[in-house]
Amino acid sequence: MASTGKIALVTGAGTGIGKAASLALLKDGWSVVLAGRRIAPLEQTKSEAGTDGARALVVTTDVAQPESVRDLFAKAKAKYGRLDMLFNNAGVNSPGIPLEELSFEQWKSVVDINLTGPFLCTQEAFRIMKHQSPRGGRIINNGSISAHTPRPNSSPYTATKHAITGLTKATALDGRAFDIACSQIDIGNAATEMAERMAKGVPQANGAIAVEPLMDINHVASALLYMANLPLDANVQFMSLLPPKMPAFIGRG
Repeated sequence: MASTGKIALVTGAGTGIGKAASLALLKDGWSVVLAGRRIAPLEQTKSEAGTDGARALVVTTDVAQPESVRDLFAKAKAKYGRLDMLFNNAGVNSPGIPLEELSFEQWKSVVDINLTGPFLCTQEAFRIMKHQSPRGGRIINNGSISAHTPRPNSSPYTATKHAITGLTKATALDGRAFDIACSQIDIGNAATEMAERMAKGVPQANGAIAVEPLMDINHVASALLYMANLPLDANVQFMSLLPPKMPAFIGRG
C-alpha cells in the first residue's frame, strides 16, 4: 500500500502483539519504527512486511534505559521528522512463584520494563508531539487484563499493569492542551508465545488448573489499527479485548 505519511513507533516490535501491530500498520501505509532489544526478531518483522518493510526503521532499544530511549526517539525524528503514534507495548513477566520468593531483581526487572519503559517513551513522544506541525499525536498503552484482575502469583506484572492505567489517565490529561490523545488496550489471551501456556492449563484463583481459550492475534492488530487511525478529536480511552469464554475477568472463578 502507498504511504499515508503517518509515523508510528512500536516497542516490543519483534514478537507477539508488537509484531502483529507493526505488520498491520505497515500494511495500512504507515511508516513504523520497530523497537526492541534483539535485532534478529526486529529484522524478521521488517522482512515479513514484504515491500511495505521499506517503510520500517529498525532500532535496537532497551526501554528500561533512559539513554537508549532517547537514542530511539532521536533516530525516529531524524528519519521521519515527526511522530503520529506511539504504541507502548514492550513487556515482561516474572516467574509464577509465591510473592515472598520473588527476588528484588525479578521485581525490578518487571517494573523497569513494564512501567518505567512506557514512562520514558511517553516523555520522549511528548517532546516531539508538542512541537511538531501539525501538532499532537496518539499514545496507546498495552495494559492487559491484568490491569483489572490478577492471576495467582503475578504481583510484579499485575502491579505494573495497574500502574499503566494511572499513567494512561495522567498522560491523557497532560496531553489535552497539546492535542496528544492517550488510550489503553487491555488484551487477554491473544495467541502469542507468551500465552501458549494458557492452552495447556494454568492456575486459577480457586487453585484449579484450567485450559483457557485463545484468540487470533490479528484481532488485536485490527483493534490497534482502528484506535491508531482515529482523528485526534476522537479517542478510544479504554478497550478490553479478550475471548468471551476467558475465565476470571467477568464473573467468579
